[in-house]
Amino acid sequence: MDTSESSTEPETTPSDADGPARRGWRRWAMDTRPLRRPAYRRLWSSTIVTAVGSQLTAVAVPKQIYDITGSSAWVGSASLAGLLPLIVFALWGGAVADTMDRRKLLLITNVGIAVTSLLFWVQAVTGLESVAALMLLLAVQQAFWGLNAPARNASIARLVPESELPAANALGSTVMQTGQVVGPLLAGALIPVIGLPELYLIDALALCVTVWAVYRLPALPPLAGTAARRAGVREIVAGFRYISGHKVLLLSFLADIVAMVLGMPRALFPELAAQTFAPWGEGLALGLLYAAIPIGAVAGGLFSGTFSRARRHGWMVIGAVVAWGAAVAGFGLSGNLWLAVVFLAVAGVADMVSMVFRGAILLSAATDEMRGRMQGVFTVVVAGGPRLADVLHGTAGSAFGARTAVAGGGLLVVAVMLALAAAVPALRRYRI
Repeated sequence: MDTSESSTEPETTPSDADGPARRGWRRWAMDTRPLRRPAYRRLWSSTIVTAVGSQLTAVAVPKQIYDITGSSAWVGSASLAGLLPLIVFALWGGAVADTMDRRKLLLITNVGIAVTSLLFWVQAVTGLESVAALMLLLAVQQAFWGLNAPARNASIARLVPESELPAANALGSTVMQTGQVVGPLLAGALIPVIGLPELYLIDALALCVTVWAVYRLPALPPLAGTAARRAGVREIVAGFRYISGHKVLLLSFLADIVAMVLGMPRALFPELAAQTFAPWGEGLALGLLYAAIPIGAVAGGLFSGTFSRARRHGWMVIGAVVAWGAAVAGFGLSGNLWLAVVFLAVAGVADMVSMVFRGAILLSAATDEMRGRMQGVFTVVVAGGPRLADVLHGTAGSAFGARTAVAGGGLLVVAVMLALAAAVPALRRYRI
């Protein structure tokens, strides 16, 4: 892909030279070249703060709903209440990100998320105890996040050269996965000390850091020569047509759908912890099962130097999805807790590799005027796939048993991904 567009932004995209070859252990460590780009460094550093802060709210909302109702069903309903706004506004937000200055859109949406977090704090500290208010605020927050994510992800290709896109995605994904590990642990430690309402306030304050970092980004308007248009249904439909006309993009989405829908076993973790791994302690087993995949993903990110310079991006996605499926199948066949955790951690590494290269393909194979819409669809796939997997695995686990459902799902991932790769050579042939 031609990256001449970046030459118009010398501050953010200096020379694409790799510099001196990395030697010894540095060849294996995380590739930090994108952090030399001032604008990308600002965007990434803001993510460090919000990755943890957002998890505080993610823990506080279901905890508060459960405290009010005493019902896990209400907790599950709240999760679904945020899904529809996320899907709708992520698709629309992708179209918006292709029609306006992405920096301005990031400012508006980050302020909106911060105000929502502040309102979460107000309702909690005043003792409102209204599930309806919590679900409404959650829906608004997810709508803002749906508008924000496509613009943020699409902006990366304007801040770093194409050869550094895998490294930039690895840096961002590692921070987000670390937040998923550290955030819940921090929330659990803070609630007994400072109380639940203050978690919302910490998240709101953390978002102020993000707003300041985004404010200091350069303007990111549509590139010169892009036709002026409005962000409506026609533009959203045009995005889906663009995907269907570019097989490598279509296959990158299908690869994630295959991996997550057929192979994400988290809905069966409670049953496996209570039955298969009960001798090690149900609580310990459950915690380890939920933590293993994110920990593996973080480890993969820390050693991303092993793969971030790969040029055959299509093969990296295919290999990562097959490795994910094989690791999940191994987890399903494991009767030993520690071996099961190792398999899940390996799956987490594979998931990190898949995320890095699917993200790089979306940013490099799509034109800038389409990147927002591609990221909007990407956001929907990433958010929706695991939720569909929860339904599928829960049903299959009840019908065939938890371990059979997990192992079968992993093997299906391997078979379907290999069949797709064989049937459609576009992904196998894609490289930069």
